[in-house]
Amino acid sequence: MTQIPLLRETPWGLMSVADAHVHFFSHRFFESLAAQTAGWSLQEIAAKLGASLPPEQPEALAAAWIQELDRHGVARASLIASVPGDEASVEAAVRAHPHRFFAYAMANPRTWDAARFSSIHAVCLFPAMHAYSLHEDFVRPVFEWAEQNRRAVFVHSAC
Repeated sequence: MTQIPLLRETPWGLMSVADAHVHFFSHRFFESLAAQTAGWSLQEIAAKLGASLPPEQPEALAAAWIQELDRHGVARASLIASVPGDEASVEAAVRAHPHRFFAYAMANPRTWDAARFSSIHAVCLFPAMHAYSLHEDFVRPVFEWAEQNRRAVFVHSAC
C-alpha cells in the first residue's frame, strides 16, 4: 500500500490534504434502498444509480477508498454513513484504517439516540431530507451531545 506523505505541495503551499465529505455507500446502504423499493434487486438499484454494488464487508470498501485516496494524494477522509442506522459500516472502516478515516453518520434528530453514536466523530444532519429547522427544540440534544463529547455536527445543506 502506498504511504501518503503527511504534507504535500498544493496551490496553497505545503499541507496535508483531507476530504471532509465522502459518502460511504456501503452494502447496507444499498440494502436500505432495496427495502424501500419493491421488486428491485441490489444489482438493479446499483445500476440505476450508475454504481457498482460494493462488497458486503465495509473493510473491503474502505480498502477500495484508500486506493482512490492514494491515487489522488489525499491523506485522510471523513466517511459518512449516508442512511440512519448504517453507523456500523463507517465504524468498521475506521477500525480497519484509523489513520486514514473519520467516522461520520447521518442522524435524524426526531429519533435521536445518542448511544448509537458513541464511536462516531461527527453526526450529519440533513434538515431538508428530514423536514425540520435547526432551531426546533428536538435538535438541541444533538448539539449538546456533540459539545459534551467533543464531537462535530455536520449540517448538510440543500441550498
